[in-house]
Amino acid sequence: MDRRKALRNMGLAMGYTVAFPTLISIVQSCKNDTVLEWTPDFFTKDEGAALTKLVDIIIPKTDTPSASETQVHLFIDRFTNEVMDEKQQKFWKMSFGRFLEKAQKDSGEDKAGNLTAENLEAVLGPSLKVTKEDQTKNFKAIQQYNEAIAEDKEPLLDDAISRFAFANNLRGLTIMAYKTSEFVGEEVLEYLPVPGEYIGCGDLQELTGGKDWSI
Repeated sequence: MDRRKALRNMGLAMGYTVAFPTLISIVQSCKNDTVLEWTPDFFTKDEGAALTKLVDIIIPKTDTPSASETQVHLFIDRFTNEVMDEKQQKFWKMSFGRFLEKAQKDSGEDKAGNLTAENLEAVLGPSLKVTKEDQTKNFKAIQQYNEAIAEDKEPLLDDAISRFAFANNLRGLTIMAYKTSEFVGEEVLEYLPVPGEYIGCGDLQELTGGKDWSI
């Protein structure tokens, strides 16, 4: 999934937009954080432990660093704490909670922080593998849920749709954070520290060897 699609899907599920300089500011703050044992700003410690494993399921270590090695989990925690408004935070917390409840129930684990990558992947995979038709229905249900909250009505959302919302938003945030990290921007994507000539229309394979441009 490319970043535009990821952002669009996040917007559908959580209803927010964010200025690019804000993203860069959060990325920079994560880069400057050198603590060995991470203490989340928004999530609980157990949720943070599960989040760290989840982002590495989405972007595992290969010939490039894993998501957690580029501090994606820190970015998501700070993005939630500093960018999302209270209603968005509640939705994110609720959907994450239902996701973890399913993983704990299926695995028999009583503590979210002790869930293994295998436990989490068993819930993440099915939550993301939905048909386009079901995806459309899910986004409609999420929109109705958010509208009910805005109108101070009792919001209702199926557990499976809540898990889909969390998994979809997590995937989008993980990809966005990873692609805006310094290492990926300079070492994985095509990077020009001093941009040269402007080519309005050119073949990506010829220009960059098929790589996306860094930002």
